[in-house]
Amino acid sequence: MTTTESNTVLAALDAATRGAVLEPGTAEYIVEATGFNVAVDHQPAAVVVAADAADIAAVVRIASAAGLKVAVKCTGHSADATGPDTILVCTRALRTLTVDHHARTATIGAGIVWQEVLDAAAPFGLGALAGSSTTVGAVGYTLGGGLSPIGRTYGFAADHVRSIEVVTADGVARRADEHQNADLFWALRGGGSAFGIVTEVVVDLFPLQTVLGGGIFYDITDARAVVEAWRLWVSTVPESVSTSVAILHLPPMPELPEPLRGRTVLHLRFTHVSNTEDGCALLAPMRALAQPIMDTVGEIPFAALASVHMDPTDPMPAMERGLLLNELTDEGLEIFMTAAEMPLAVAELRAMGGALSRGPAIDNAVGGRQAAFNLLGIGVLVPPIADMVPGVLDAFVDRFEPWSGGAFMNMAGAASGTPADRVRLGWDAATRDRLDAIRASVDPQRVFAAAARW
Repeated sequence: MTTTESNTVLAALDAATRGAVLEPGTAEYIVEATGFNVAVDHQPAAVVVAADAADIAAVVRIASAAGLKVAVKCTGHSADATGPDTILVCTRALRTLTVDHHARTATIGAGIVWQEVLDAAAPFGLGALAGSSTTVGAVGYTLGGGLSPIGRTYGFAADHVRSIEVVTADGVARRADEHQNADLFWALRGGGSAFGIVTEVVVDLFPLQTVLGGGIFYDITDARAVVEAWRLWVSTVPESVSTSVAILHLPPMPELPEPLRGRTVLHLRFTHVSNTEDGCALLAPMRALAQPIMDTVGEIPFAALASVHMDPTDPMPAMERGLLLNELTDEGLEIFMTAAEMPLAVAELRAMGGALSRGPAIDNAVGGRQAAFNLLGIGVLVPPIADMVPGVLDAFVDRFEPWSGGAFMNMAGAASGTPADRVRLGWDAATRDRLDAIRASVDPQRVFAAAARW
């Protein structure tokens, strides 16, 4: 855009919205454009801090008329950068959060993070399918599918959405559920944000006061034996168990427990949800494998779900890549173990299956239900390893391609290039074709920047 065109768009946005309209070069713009992943350089034409759905609808209409794209940000955990051809909508002011304990539902605005939902539901003995990091925005996570630390028990978060309020590419706010805009409702649940900007969702809650959850940290010298045993063990446990293993290169930070600082470890994560099974008995074979550095597994309030994975809560410059695996062969296990010698912060395998492998009561677009495992690699882009991390991470994940079933949208990594191709492969051909047709219908001009995944 020319300066004159930019000024015209900014003036139109300012006149049509109640929220703040921020232009490049201002301190406020930098703060709002910067997300949790500080490695991503966002340079949108403007940032609009939307006050409500009407603001978002106005932004979409104005941007579309000017030939610009629209992107959305809540917490900015995503690694998709926005450029000068895009208006960035910040949803942090959309603060609706209502728990209906009789209906066991939560109505969640686009500015709410999962920890807020868990805290609001806890007094009623209820919980939601939050992710391993509860500082992530609830809406964006759910649209991508939503893989919870209790996912094998209840399925994907997107499987339990009752209704969605969304602004489509024509700048109209709509309701989508199984009766209204049913195709759009299907696509949004698992197809991501390429179909509109979601302002509010209604999701199911579950009777979850406490769970048996936490992690066991093993010295890296015991990692191979633990991972080999874990691979067999996950095929025997019931779907009341959700679990993952991760090779972690931990920094020498005072926020970490002293025994873990500066060490390379294997972290076995475990969550058990059942009133009838003995979770400790199910975990016992893994506990008996080796002497742990630390064992944090115990009964925890469900609102403390984030303590299972212990994901970072402070912004960082990160790069991630993910892949769905149809199986974990001996060769694949050997490749996974090489992460212990790589400059990666995390190499993780999450067990899929259980309820994750079954379709929901109301069909949706979530892919990857056939996968046995989800592989995730994360590198931190800090000196002196920043320059080598991208190549190392890509090469590590690429080695698993022979067993790949595509990639899970929430964990694929940045939208451009190979990760986008892998996300599409996570769906079967019929699902891909239906998603393409719906996207072409609701956003033929690709107003929404998330359409880059397509």
